[in-house]
Amino acid sequence: MNKHYLQSKLKSTGTAYVLWFVLGAHYAYLGKWGTQILYWITFGGIGIWALIDLFTMSSKVNKHNAMIFQQIEEIDKKEKDADHARNMAMVAAATGNRAKLE
Repeated sequence: MNKHYLQSKLKSTGTAYVLWFVLGAHYAYLGKWGTQILYWITFGGIGIWALIDLFTMSSKVNKHNAMIFQQIEEIDKKEKDADHARNMAMVAAATGNRAKLE
């Protein structure tokens, strides 16, 4: 995956709260459609589930974003390793060429 694509998938706690308040669509915003449909069918657990979500919303968004940050870190590590390997190959080529000239 592309880092820029993953960064576009990061979610905002503020947007999640607005969607919770206006449409009750905060689970859809986080990509959890099954949970969202169940939330709507039960009317937010007759309000109890909705009240719990009011206090746990930021942790749900942080958990979603943590998975994306982990994927971005893996991509960064792969890019860093590839850059290091390329630099080492260039150094090896440069020192090998110098030895041949002497």
